[in-house]
Amino acid sequence: MPHGQLAGVWIALASSAAFGLSGSFAKGLFEAGWTPAAAVAVRMAGAALILAIPALLAMRGRWVLLRTNWASILLFGFFGVGACQLCYFLAVERLDVGVALLLEYLAPVLIVVVLWMRHKKRPSVATIGGTLLALAGLVAVLDLSGTSSLDPIGILWGLGAAVGLTVYFFVSARVDGALPPIILSAGGMLVGAVSLGLVGLFGILPMHAEFGSGSFAGVRVPWWVALLGLILIATVFSYTTGVMAARALGSKVASFISLTEVLFAVLWAWLLLSELPGPIQLFGGLLIVLGVVLVRVDELRSARIRR
Repeated sequence: MPHGQLAGVWIALASSAAFGLSGSFAKGLFEAGWTPAAAVAVRMAGAALILAIPALLAMRGRWVLLRTNWASILLFGFFGVGACQLCYFLAVERLDVGVALLLEYLAPVLIVVVLWMRHKKRPSVATIGGTLLALAGLVAVLDLSGTSSLDPIGILWGLGAAVGLTVYFFVSARVDGALPPIILSAGGMLVGAVSLGLVGLFGILPMHAEFGSGSFAGVRVPWWVALLGLILIATVFSYTTGVMAARALGSKVASFISLTEVLFAVLWAWLLLSELPGPIQLFGGLLIVLGVVLVRVDELRSARIRR
């Protein structure tokens, strides 16, 4: 494997581990009295402020890149950041963290379908097999046998997050390569924060926060601990490394590798919230990992053929 692609895989895994913490941090804020819209808005605004200085330094002498990439930044911020995270947090409010995230990660399947329809070229057997395994894993996680109850509204919010995540991967991989990843992340956070602020201003969704405490691993912690973790680890670090991984690996491979976020999210939710999916749901997670491996092998084979 080329050194650049190997580094991209490790960056993608680091991004997934950080992203996986967002649901646990969000649950802590909900327990402290925050609404999902308020949590997402402050998350985006805080990340935008932190990224502002390094973003401005990175843009010195290259302001023309904003003019040529403004549409990508708007799409990334509104759909890939704001809408995606709001839908995910609304799903987490009604579902376990792992289940909500698995619904969001229907995005790789949507990407394969979109690429198939756009280029009129049928995916290879390995890609189709990986996609089917991922879908089978999602079915297992939903536990359609009925042994666990799922909120239908939460499921719809999870599917909305999948659409937003699809936009995130396409924009991350196809934006002008000269635009530094930190600029795309900072701009996306700003656009997401403004859009969520408008949602609260016009009363589309309730937005309020209380300054109580949440529980992590059986220990009561103040609200600001969950908020700082959400902003610094699960947003600033995860989004910036996620954009870097998508550029290094492409939208399809990066999206499938990022499915490991589900495993990280289940692990964090187990350690911090004592939420652990049942055996059938854990089996579904295994199928998703196998789907990732198949798609990755297919991508490497295609690259060798092209060379």
